Amino acid sequence: MKEQEQPAVESQGEILENQSDSTSSQAAETPSLDPHAQLLKEHEELRDKYMRIYADFDNFRKRAIKEKADLIRTAAQDALTALLPVLDDFDRAKALSEKEGSTEVMTEGVQLVYNKLFSVVKGMGLEAMDTRNQPFDPELHEAITEIPVPDESQKGKIVDTIEKGYKLGDKIIRYAKVVVGK
Repeated sequence: MKEQEQPAVESQGEILENQSDSTSSQAAETPSLDPHAQLLKEHEELRDKYMRIYADFDNFRKRAIKEKADLIRTAAQDALTALLPVLDDFDRAKALSEKEGSTEVMTEGVQLVYNKLFSVVKGMGLEAMDTRNQPFDPELHEAITEIPVPDESQKGKIVDTIEKGYKLGDKIIRYAKVVVGK
């Protein structure tokens, strides 16, 4: 029985020798790079990875700054949108007191409060849209109604503003409600 086991061991040894011969022949077939070239190749790969990671981080940083600015702006937008009816009431009271023959008087203190409030919201980036005698633009204005106008030059233009429109920076937070000449 010992004789039968021995040839099996020899055949496994031959297999191992054949495998080592095949790997050495494969190594001989592929040209090996000198150490300097290998280091240069590895350096370029690592540099490429570094540049990609740096670009990803830079994009992340810019996106985070933009999102933070948007968050601040939208927080201000909500507060300013809530204050718009107050500004409208002040504008109506001011217009009523400035009307000739009106018995309503806007006191100096109320005028100061109005000016301070308007300067604060203007400092936050809020600005009223000018609609007087402007051509109607559906991207900026909301037409309430059309009325006939005697003057041909007034057709398609804003005749009256029912409610002021406001912008916060470049973004419209309330469209102007207007009457258009027909």
